[in-house]
Formats: sequence, structure tokens, C-alpha cells
Amino acid sequence: QVQLVESGGGSVQAGGSLRLSCAASGGTISPYAMGWFRQAPGKEREFVAQITWLTTVYYVDSVKGRFTISRDSAKATVYLQMNNLESDDTGVYYCTADSARVTARQSLCLRPHLYDYWGQGTQVTVSS
Repeated sequence: QVQLVESGGGSVQAGGSLRLSCAASGGTISPYAMGWFRQAPGKEREFVAQITWLTTVYYVDSVKGRFTISRDSAKATVYLQMNNLESDDTGVYYCTADSARVTARQSLCLRPHLYDYWGQGTQVTVSS
């Protein structure tokens, strides 16, 4: 059973940067598609980014050019570098894993119900 633990959230002013980390334990994530979702108060959980086992990446349009997802297989860790943060980026950020590898395409990566492991989330607050 894979456990995912996020860290790196916090409060930052608009235009600032944060780097989120997702550390995996209890099993290997090397063959998995790994993703980040976020949820703002009163809103549904929203796809942010995904990186496949082949390091193909997908992003939601609103973060393209500002966020970068990466993975370090040796450390079993996935990262989300967030630059030029905006107030609309505020929310709880969740790390997720797709062990069945069914989400590794543009049309499916944004469907949260297709992922089978989730972290507890880390809060990101961007003030304008």
C-alpha cells in the first residue's frame, strides 16, 4: 500500500514561488503516473499537473508556463515547482498516484476518480 505525504505548502504573496514535494513510501511509484490536484473552498477538486513513468507531462491551461512537475525516482518523490503564483492558485494541493496507468493521456489525466492513491493535502495560500 503506497502512502503519499505532501509538504512545502504555505502562504505567499502574488508573484511568489513555492515548491511542493510528495514523498512516497510503502512501495515503488516508478511505474506510476503521478499527479497534482487542488481544491479551493467551495469548489470541486481540479487537475493541476501529471507526470507519467516516461516523464511525459500534462498541465491545466491556467498553470502552463508557471508550474513545473518533476519526479525523482531514486527518492520516490514528485515535485511541483510553482512560480508567479496568483490568488486563484489558492487551495489545498493533493498528490495522487495512478498505479493502473490509465490516466496517462490528455483526456483522462484530469479525472480524479481514476487515481487510486491520495495524500492528505497541503495548503497553499496566495495573497494579492
